[in-house]
Amino acid sequence: MSHGTVRVQHQDPVVLRITLARPERGNTVDSDLIADLHEALDTAEKSDTCRLVLIDSPGQVFCNGMDMAEAAGEDAFGSSSGSTGDEGLGPAATDGAGFFRLLRRITELPRLTLACVDGRVAGGGVGLAAACDLVHTTERGVFSLPEALWGLLPCSVLPFLIRRTGFRTAGTMTLTTLPLTAQEAVRRGLADELSPDPGVLVRRLLSRLTKLDGRLIGEAKSYLCALHPLTAETEQRAVTAFARLAAAPGVREGMARFAAEGRYPWER
Repeated sequence: MSHGTVRVQHQDPVVLRITLARPERGNTVDSDLIADLHEALDTAEKSDTCRLVLIDSPGQVFCNGMDMAEAAGEDAFGSSSGSTGDEGLGPAATDGAGFFRLLRRITELPRLTLACVDGRVAGGGVGLAAACDLVHTTERGVFSLPEALWGLLPCSVLPFLIRRTGFRTAGTMTLTTLPLTAQEAVRRGLADELSPDPGVLVRRLLSRLTKLDGRLIGEAKSYLCALHPLTAETEQRAVTAFARLAAAPGVREGMARFAAEGRYPWER
């Protein structure tokens, strides 16, 4: 089953595989990907037998984060006055809220979720991985938060990354924009296992998951989320901060130039 930006496949009754399917665009996050991932998660929730949702991608990029071309579009960043969007903050807030809600849904999904990383993960892609219950990486995995290079911050990513790695790693990745190797990601808790192939981990998981009442996975995740809740206030703070930063002079222009020409803001 294809959803445009993803491919969805039942590997067996227990495993639903969601493959990010736009490697030529770095599997970037845009409104289409968000909608297609929600539809794929609907499929997982409607299945009475699904225990494990596996998210992966082909090629050398898992997900490059925000789609610069869409984000830098003519109406991508609205002002707080006279715009439609969450709490009147404009389209940037609406887009940020949509991504935040996708990440929160992944954390709350009553299925075990596993991100399989085999290449570069940047920005929002780190958010997708961090929102999953488990992250597998190969030696090729490289994790980074480059948003500050464009005058932005990974506002929607950080609440989920902090839950996984703690403040220190999340702060360091944000402030320095330096990438983590696969080994560093495991050491800092961003990834759970480093090996050439996630198949061994999947088989280990299934040996246990097939013995569980499926409802217990949902009960466990609901309880764990309640112990460290992501509140409406957290979401509002994230989308408000992103909208404010996105509206700053030169930000959209820098993103548009990068999308069109591959040049960073400081490259004139």
